[in-house]
Amino acid sequence: MNVIVCCKQVLDPEAPPASFKIDAASNKVVPPQSVPPVISPFDENAVEAALKIKDAQGGKITALSLGVNLLRDVVKKPLSMGADELILLEDEAFADGDSWSTAYALAMAIKKIGDYDLIFCGRQAADWDGGQVGSGIAELLGLPSVTLAKKIEITDGKAKVERVTPDGYDVIEVSLPALITVSNELGQARYPTIKGIMAAKRKEPVVWKPADIGVEPSQLGAAGRHTKLLKLFQPVREGKCQMIEGESLEEAGANLALKLREAKVL
Repeated sequence: MNVIVCCKQVLDPEAPPASFKIDAASNKVVPPQSVPPVISPFDENAVEAALKIKDAQGGKITALSLGVNLLRDVVKKPLSMGADELILLEDEAFADGDSWSTAYALAMAIKKIGDYDLIFCGRQAADWDGGQVGSGIAELLGLPSVTLAKKIEITDGKAKVERVTPDGYDVIEVSLPALITVSNELGQARYPTIKGIMAAKRKEPVVWKPADIGVEPSQLGAAGRHTKLLKLFQPVREGKCQMIEGESLEEAGANLALKLREAKVL
């Protein structure tokens, strides 16, 4: 099995909200200096899904990442977990893209890779939470796709996927090659071993520019966007506290229940 996993470097979603700032003039997030980037946790789930298949059936895992000024210690994490190869789409032309231009660049890179049975993506990126790139890649490549997978089994050239739903899961069978987006219900991604970390340090990623994937810069990044971001802002959260009183604890409890009913909480 040849598996491609798309991984994104993002600001750590566990960072305190107060550490994030917005540049209103440019509609961009100002990266906090004290918060290092990480691989999007949902993409780590996708790497884990690929590793489970490799453990069971053998094969090759290629990690594919897109961005600008990618930190090697961060984007090499799939290698330290057990992936075999890392390809970076790294150029200023890839910067500030939307779901469309990102999906297009990744799809053209996957076309260049050529030999694959499965493509895995995280269910959504942990920064913008769009959840559109995976399905966009599948559409551009003309592949069947399944989203929100929590379990994948490969048998006789087909993937049987348990897909998360609000009240349980569906079981879907899809012919290969296919694209599957993986959800956190798959389970915790494995930790890199010391051996894996040392092996990853010795591996150099392959870096592709727009010309390497046969795409004009005008189709990529900010120049290739199909959407326009009108306003990026931090929501203002305000809270009010009202003390509920009564002659006794029972009366105070009854008054509280009345207030909750008025607010339609009860």
